[in-house]
This record gives sequence, C-alpha cells and structure tokens, in this order.
Amino acid sequence: MSLTHAPVRALGGVVASAHPLASSAGAEMLQAGGTAFDAVVATAATLNVVEPFMSGLAGLGMATFWDASERRVRSLDFTPPVPAGFDPTRVSRESIVSGPMASGVPGNLAGWCTLHETRGSLPLARVLEPAIRHARNGFPLSALYCHLAKATAPHASGAEWHRVYRPTGQEPRQEEILRQPDLASTLEAIAADGPGHLYGGPLGSAMVAHLGQHGGCLSMQDLAAVRPEFEDPISAGYRGLIAHVPPPPCEAFQFLLTLRILDGFDLGSLEHLGANHLDLVLRSIRLAAETRIMNNNRSRAEIEALLGEGEVAALRNRVSDPRPVDGRTEQFGDAPPPEVADARGHTTSMSVADRFGNMVCITQSLGSQWGSTVVIPGTGVCMNNFMNWGDLSPASPNYLVGGRRWAMCLSPAICTRDGHATLAIGTPGSYGIMQTQAQAMVHHVDFGLNIREAIEAPRARLFDGRRVVVEDRIADAVVTTLGDRGHEVERAEAGFTMLCGGMQAVMRDPETGALLGTADPRRDGSAVGI
Repeated sequence: MSLTHAPVRALGGVVASAHPLASSAGAEMLQAGGTAFDAVVATAATLNVVEPFMSGLAGLGMATFWDASERRVRSLDFTPPVPAGFDPTRVSRESIVSGPMASGVPGNLAGWCTLHETRGSLPLARVLEPAIRHARNGFPLSALYCHLAKATAPHASGAEWHRVYRPTGQEPRQEEILRQPDLASTLEAIAADGPGHLYGGPLGSAMVAHLGQHGGCLSMQDLAAVRPEFEDPISAGYRGLIAHVPPPPCEAFQFLLTLRILDGFDLGSLEHLGANHLDLVLRSIRLAAETRIMNNNRSRAEIEALLGEGEVAALRNRVSDPRPVDGRTEQFGDAPPPEVADARGHTTSMSVADRFGNMVCITQSLGSQWGSTVVIPGTGVCMNNFMNWGDLSPASPNYLVGGRRWAMCLSPAICTRDGHATLAIGTPGSYGIMQTQAQAMVHHVDFGLNIREAIEAPRARLFDGRRVVVEDRIADAVVTTLGDRGHEVERAEAGFTMLCGGMQAVMRDPETGALLGTADPRRDGSAVGI
C-alpha cells in the first residue's frame, strides 16, 4: 500500500482535469453552490483558454454522466455529422490533416450549453467567468505548451495562429504570460447571447466565411442543424462493476469488449506488471480493436451482440491460443503515416463529482494539436481537424460521407456498482483511449491499486500489426518475454509518456459519501476538492 500516492479526497465536490486552472474553475462553481454540470462546463471552457492545443469550443465531444435526480446513467453526443458539403472523392488524406478542409462541424459549445441548460443551476455568464478572466488577464505557460507550440509552428495554417499563440514572434518560453483578448470577447458574447452566437450568429458567420474563402465546406446550414443528443449508454459488467459508455456510432464499445474478454481470466492471481498480466491485456486489447474496426457504424443491437457471451467466448479462446496476435488498432485499411498517427493523441478529458450525487465525464477534442491550426481572425477560436479521423476508403465502415454520423474514438465512462455511481474515468489518446482505460481498470480492480496509483502505473500503447510501445518502468525481463511471445515491443523514451494518454478520474464511496479525484502526471493535470 502506498502512503504517498493518494488521490485528492473531499466531501463538497471534486474536479479532475488536464490543467490546474481549469480544475480550479470547476471547483469555483461547486463552491458557489453549482452542480457537477456547472462545474464541468466551467472546466471545459477554461481548458479552451489554458489548454488551447487540445481544447476549444469549436471542437467535438461526448459526455457520460450519472444524474442523481433520475438515478441513471445517460450520455450526451455532441459530435455533429460530417459537413453536408464534404465530398470524399475530391480530397486527399493530406488535405484533411490541417487547413480549411480538415474541420468538422463544431459541437463542443452546443454540448456544454446543453448540459448547462438541462442540469446546471448557475447562470451561464457565471459559469464562463473563470474562462473569460484567464483569457483576458493571461496565464503562465507550461513546458507542455511550449513543446507543442514549437512542434506545431512549422505547419500552422495562416498567420493568425502565430499571432494568437506566439504573440512575441519568438518560441514561447515557460512562465511567459499568454493573453487572449479576442477569445475573452468571444466568450463574453456567448455569456450574453448563449450558443446562438455560434449556431446561426456572428461567430458562425465568421467561421463559414473564413473557411469558405480558403476552400472549406462548412456551411451555416451545418451549424444550424447541430443538436446534441441525449442517449442511453451501452454497458458491460466487470468484476461486479458495470461500465457505461456512449452508444454507437461512438467507438467506445472497444473498451467494453476488452473488459468482457478479460473478465474470463483471473488476472488478480498473476504477478502485477508481470509478463502473464501484460500479455493477456495486450492480446485482449488488440482483438477488441480489430473487432471495433470491422464493426464501426453498426446498430446498437449489433454492437450489443458483439458483447454477448458467444462472441466473447471465441475471443477469449483466441487470447488463450499462444500464437501471436496480429491486428489493426487504428482504422480501416493501411496504417496511417507516422506523422498522421502521432498527431492524433491531442484530446482532453475531465471528470467531476458534486455533493448532490451527480457525476460527469466529458472527453472532447480539437483532434490534432491545435486542430486544423486555422484560427478565425478576430475571434481567438481555433478550428478542429476531425475530418482526419474518418476514412476515405469507400470499403470502410467509417467512410466519410457528407451529412452522415461517423464513428469517433472518444470514450467518457461512468462505472456503477449495485445501482450507485462509483467512478467517472476518461482519457485522451486517439485510438489509444480505449486501450488506456482498460489497462487502468485492471490496475485498479484486479490488483487493488487506488485510483491515483492505477492511473500512474506503467501503461502501453498498441499500434497496427504487433507493435507495442511500453513505458520504461516495465522490467527488462518482462519486455524480453513479451517479445518472445510475439509482441514487437519498443520502450518509450520516458517513464511517463503522453503516448499512453492523460487520464482524469473521480470516485464516490457510496457508503460514506467520500469523493476522490486524481489527474494523470503524463500531462499538466490536476485534481481539486472542496
């Protein structure tokens, strides 16, 4: 038992996010008497300011939450369909990585406002106050910001990105203060006018005009059609817990399928982080990922059938077969070029619990770092590049077609036990998201690590074929044995690597009401309790 790696503990509420100022913004709402939904919107909006390379109102996202008044889990999908005017036959893979054709329809602002309107208790203007304050007054830059800004600058699309995010004209340095007055003004307009400022209003008009001038296809009709959808999640049991994630076309069922496979093995009897533990988990993840790729955009009934005992039993048999497992982990067809794959892990996740019993997890993204890098002049708003997540092959189940819903790898999760919400857990990491969640659950549930220890424990990221990148805290002998069993293992350069996500989690003890929270050291995360 660790006496030092303990989660934050509180009774009044707890917020875990990818930046201390964002977590503090959420805690400010809880302190003011707001709900977890007020807090998570304040957190998300503040991340737009302090984590602009992964967060923004022009991104896309999903939420899963426990509504204490209804005593049930729900999901909210704010990932709009592909822009109606998008023609996959007229674009190249390179053109949807960055630039004006790369942007999907913005959904984050609509999602935030829907959560706030339906389940918040504070005025929207109050909820946006911290984000506006930090945008106008500025905040000190971290090493992570400086690293990503340096990596992004050579391919940033247009001068506006440089003006907003490198205002001195030099490489940003730690503790430099970044102020974003244009974004502050945009957020103030949203505080006054609501989401209509974007969806049908002047911000939307500016987006459409700027993207259209440079060859983009986003339209005012696309924006007007944005309607976040409340849905019943899909679920799967694991060792007495029930994990709930958004339903299809969301790709989160890969996480559930991995848990279903592993539920048939006695992992807790194995050596923690030994070769047998890791081999079982890696093989299960790879089989679940290949199954997800071949079954994207299926119906709910078809996905639930994949989680049934008959299908899962066959996968467990394959896990037990000592032959190496080859399989895709990313998307349909050939593996994307390394530069495309490496740019996909820039998402963010946040989890909040309040004293009223509510619990919410949002996972949202701009796609790659700073999304498409297109910044709408005079607004401080950076566009997403989520078109980069769809497939251009007509044979793919996730083929990009204008107006169609698409499969996305976001996986915000709520876990319940005996009818009580006990855990909210989510992570960034592109197609590694569902891999990371499964590994952390095994650390926590099977090996008894507290939630902070479980998130800090060594992880791996699987890629197409047999390639696995492991954090270098895994023993040399274990890595050698994994290689002997057919895994093509590489060591990450650092003990904690962003390649393995950036998980945030909160928990509730249903007997005492104690709340716990933790944030991943792999990024700038922080958990705050009140």
